[in-house]
Amino acid sequence: MSLHIASRAGVRLSQRILKRNLATTAATVEECDVVIVGGGPAGLALASALASSQNAWRVLKVRLVEAGDLSKIREWNMPPGAYSNRVSSLTNASEDFLNRVGVWRHVAQERTCAMEDMQVWDGISDARIEFSANRLEVGSRSGSGVSYMARMVENLNLQRAALTHLEEHPSIQLLDKAKVETIVNEETNGGWPLVHLSTGQTLRARLLVGADGFNSPVRKFARIQSFGWSYPTQAIVATLRHAPHTIRPHTTAYQRFLPTGPIAFLPLSPTSASLVWSTRPDLAAALTKADPAILAIMINSAFRLPNISMKYLHDRIRGIVASGATLQLDEIRQEIAWREQSHQIESHSPLASALVDPFTSVVGVPPADSELYPPLVHDLQPDTVASFPLRLSHAESYIGEGKGARTVLIGDAAHTVHPLAGQGLNGGLLDAECLVRSIDGALATGSDIGSYTALARYARERYIQNHAMLSAVDKLHKLYSSELGPVVWARSVGVEIINELDVLKAGMMISAGANANVMKGSPGWNLLASSVESVSGGVQIAKALRQGLQSAAAGVLKQASNALAGRS
Repeated sequence: MSLHIASRAGVRLSQRILKRNLATTAATVEECDVVIVGGGPAGLALASALASSQNAWRVLKVRLVEAGDLSKIREWNMPPGAYSNRVSSLTNASEDFLNRVGVWRHVAQERTCAMEDMQVWDGISDARIEFSANRLEVGSRSGSGVSYMARMVENLNLQRAALTHLEEHPSIQLLDKAKVETIVNEETNGGWPLVHLSTGQTLRARLLVGADGFNSPVRKFARIQSFGWSYPTQAIVATLRHAPHTIRPHTTAYQRFLPTGPIAFLPLSPTSASLVWSTRPDLAAALTKADPAILAIMINSAFRLPNISMKYLHDRIRGIVASGATLQLDEIRQEIAWREQSHQIESHSPLASALVDPFTSVVGVPPADSELYPPLVHDLQPDTVASFPLRLSHAESYIGEGKGARTVLIGDAAHTVHPLAGQGLNGGLLDAECLVRSIDGALATGSDIGSYTALARYARERYIQNHAMLSAVDKLHKLYSSELGPVVWARSVGVEIINELDVLKAGMMISAGANANVMKGSPGWNLLASSVESVSGGVQIAKALRQGLQSAAAGVLKQASNALAGRS
């Protein structure tokens, strides 16, 4: 009898504790209209755009959740001449968006660099395409009146600017050092998402935005599958230091497509540049762990030596590492010098690098064709060398349904892309811009901002554009990874034809966001890449490439004509 009484007393005690906990939980749930998970560039840009929206900031309660410490970004500062190693090529369309929402005025302009020209060439055939915003009369204009197609900006510079902008808008609250522990559906009141944070807070979201990267907890909650694959490459990034360019202002980007992956030299200042080098994982590991001076001379060689010698050097480095020995600077330099001699590269040639002093090489009359290659790197900024894997991924949907309703994805949570075209960050910013337009549209009509109907416009517009961009970049990566003779010949002929057609190049630049008022995909390159990828065999490849070029030319010429007509 006493046991039965004790049991009933225990049940009543448990019920009282449960009711107390439920009451406490209900009291600590914060009602929010928009919860943004992720304090990267895309999430901060979205929060800034909502703060600047005449409709949104008055009526919406917005919270941004970030697991890291945002104060480190607010206090981020580097001495003059030093740059972080995560740099993005910001298109003029993206710059225009950031300017309209009020973020751009807080960017440290002296730490940005306009990209006026590009030199892009095949690592096997040397077929080259040159882009010049000023000559083609596309892009935005700087204070000096010179046109530029994009602007190099450190990611931390953008994030700090967005945080400074948000300080002017206290209605947007930032919850940093707050990790998302779980996201569940509320059992009542429509089943809205409940976001439980490591700080003990719980946010009830009318609209939950996943800006939380490739391993997105929001995407997992929404049960949205993602498809894609890892590339057999790693990206090496670093900040490069070099002597001043003697031919032209250092506003030119250089990219060479080697079969192992593209290497890009992106201007930051008259004496600094950012490196993005995609190469095989074992080679990336060897170079990033070696003496930085070895990486520097290998970078110089990667832009200059014929592919056969680059393959030899790569095999040589792999062999040394596999044997357990340490890479020696003098040994690698002598190997490069011997390869230059075997190719009859003279010491005054712009292709010479191994035994050339980067500083004395800029004294006197520069050799012919110096403008076709980047200045020689003399060293790397300390603690900037890093490496990370590359992959393509695309969510099957940007909007959650069923138990995952009231969720939407932007940025890397929705899509990741190979960096060869520099479109990763730009895609996330354009996602944010489009989503705010959808939210504004819903508010203007009195609609529920978290409903599928309100978000459908965003999903329709951005999914198609992002998919086209992902597809084009992936096909270009595959196209330039091939060493088959017919493929090399076909792509080289195509590039040489395009290089002779300024109006086609202008259309491609406009398509890629060089003009702020044109935000399209890259249809010309996408058609060209699709034609080559869809067939096999040398004759078929050549035929398909020719047909692809004709289709690309027709489509991009039409787009360029429309854009140029609208500008005049």
